[in-house]
Amino acid sequence: MASDLSNIFKDEIENTLASLLAKTIKVTNVDQISGDVSFSSEQCVKTNIKFEFSNISPIVTYYTPTHSATKFEHFMLGGMMPEKDHIDDEIVDAVNEIISNICGSIVTASNAQGFADLGNAKSEAQGSEIVECSGLSSTPNAFNFEIDMDGDIIHMVIAYDDSALPHIGGLRGEESVSAAAEAPAAPTGGDALSMPSMSSEHSALSSLLGENAIENLKLLFNIKLRLSVRLGTKVFLLKDILRWDIGEIIELDQMVNEPLDILINGVKVGEGEAVIVEGKFGIKIRSIGSEEDRLNQISLGKK
Repeated sequence: MASDLSNIFKDEIENTLASLLAKTIKVTNVDQISGDVSFSSEQCVKTNIKFEFSNISPIVTYYTPTHSATKFEHFMLGGMMPEKDHIDDEIVDAVNEIISNICGSIVTASNAQGFADLGNAKSEAQGSEIVECSGLSSTPNAFNFEIDMDGDIIHMVIAYDDSALPHIGGLRGEESVSAAAEAPAAPTGGDALSMPSMSSEHSALSSLLGENAIENLKLLFNIKLRLSVRLGTKVFLLKDILRWDIGEIIELDQMVNEPLDILINGVKVGEGEAVIVEGKFGIKIRSIGSEEDRLNQISLGKK
């Protein structure tokens, strides 16, 4: 059965927007579009992204309505300037950067899961343009993502080409088990396997591992997972990036005294501080959830 990227698409919208806009973001609902949407009278920024997997190269198109697009630019600039009431070239550039970041995060999350049928994924932005949202009612395989941004409801529409449909069964209301989850049990030797990817719904986890899901996960304790530490992020304009040269110092948003995020297979499980251990970088844990919390976070993909 094809690996399902539905939760990754939702999670990385939340995570990337929260990081770039400094807002609390939650995808509250996803529906396939079958008629006019509430923002049909608005314009949209249309952004085409080409994904490359081992077996398919789908084009995924993002439509960002005026209400969402103007807020994206407003908060990317720190909320210092007045919010615009229409889409202009600067907003198109801001939306293009945000969508590119979301898709880059989707690729990173997919690669971290080690899906056997998708291989090492890549994404490439293929440009943005202004279109009328009224055309979305006839766009095939289009899904309206309803997003709560600190209490303000915004929308983003994602349209998938036919080759991507087997990998978004969760968005289409189908039950789907990832190819990684179908892999054989971990060997007793030193071979590394990626952590199986499972649905974020507890019912799906229980169906795979039984009622005592957390206890059964202990059978997978010999599986090797990738630990990484997130030093910091910052949003830059393309024109600034093009001016960089050797020796350039790039300032991040992270303060030196702030804790660093500890990630397991791309999932945050705690925070810590950098230390030096025998000439190598290390991380000293400052906060981390219980054993049960960590098992839940890693297996259910919660961040």
